[in-house]
Amino acid sequence: MSIDLPADPATVTRPFPVAPGMGPPEEYHELRSRCPMAKVQVIGEVPELDTTGWFVTRYEDVRALLGDRRFIRPDVNDWPRTPDDWPPVEPDMATIMELEGERHDTLRRLVSDAFGTGAVRARAGRTREIADELLDELVATGRPGDLVAGYADPLPVRVMCELTGVPPEAAPRFEALARHLLFSVDLDDDDEDITAVVRDEVLGWMDLRRREPGDDVLSDLVRRLDAGELTEHDVLCFGRAMIIAGFLPSQMFLANAILALLTHPGELAALRADPDLMAGAVEELLRWVPVFNGNIFLIATEDVPLGDRVIREGELVMPVVAAANRDGTVFPEADRLDVRRSPNPHLAFGRGVHNCLGAQLTRVTFAVALRALLDRLPGLALAVDPDEVPWPDPRRKFRSPVALPVTWS
Repeated sequence: MSIDLPADPATVTRPFPVAPGMGPPEEYHELRSRCPMAKVQVIGEVPELDTTGWFVTRYEDVRALLGDRRFIRPDVNDWPRTPDDWPPVEPDMATIMELEGERHDTLRRLVSDAFGTGAVRARAGRTREIADELLDELVATGRPGDLVAGYADPLPVRVMCELTGVPPEAAPRFEALARHLLFSVDLDDDDEDITAVVRDEVLGWMDLRRREPGDDVLSDLVRRLDAGELTEHDVLCFGRAMIIAGFLPSQMFLANAILALLTHPGELAALRADPDLMAGAVEELLRWVPVFNGNIFLIATEDVPLGDRVIREGELVMPVVAAANRDGTVFPEADRLDVRRSPNPHLAFGRGVHNCLGAQLTRVTFAVALRALLDRLPGLALAVDPDEVPWPDPRRKFRSPVALPVTWS
């Protein structure tokens, strides 16, 4: 990705370097202050996929874009697109995030109760049981322990599988598909069409829940499918969403959040001293930790004024949440982690009709996970220097530590 600024473009590196650790890149500050809507060149793997779009970094603009139904998300198999490709064809890899109109609203309504505040809080006790089981295993293994492999990775997977009805034995395959889609990691059957692989996987989950229904989201959706209330495509959209966004971002966020607290001892001490700070601390960590240093891709369905520009129908727009959440005009001392920050109108979960379906699940899971960690592992600290924490390929925009070696008293 290359950035063109209207004045003195030499002040911005091309292409953007990925920030060390969890980021976000320092160039976001420059763009937000000097050119909050920058024209960018998005480079695909083959020349015919190259396209241009708007890179948007200011909080008020990002917030407006995320809540505007005149912008839709392109399907991952139908991307990048140019204005000449508009309107889109029926996608093959759509999730609930790409569905629009009545189809989106109906599917979201049918699954919203399971992801609502009341239902999620009712499951908090079970989430704590899972957290304690994992911490028991970590402690039994002995110090130092790895909080990524032993805690941050398995906890969100187990919580999500139980809620949605994805069979636990499918979790490794679940994770492999997610990593392939987000990180271009090869699967064992990498010669196959990933669209077909994902479709077959979700259809397999649906068939299992049809034969062995349970008290879970997928079982309910299959019952509604068989009753004619939903189409197979609708249920596939939900299943694909679980693969692409259901747990992998949560794994990365939890690892980053733990690292953030371990490298900010004053904030960690405040949480230990006052458990009532946890809910606000989770919101601050959601704001401060930019799991995804890249951007969301949206397509304008009509001409839309934004700031002093007009985004034309069919043009690509990239609202950068990681930049918006560090906007100092909204968040005083935005680069400082402050578990007491209030108010905290971050955009980590988006907004509008496509705000994250799992927002409440994420909040409760993280609060429970962090509380269990502090309760069970007094004296928790990194077992290595922060500079020695291993990170993945620096070109990857999704950023979280590969391992978190820790010790405790």
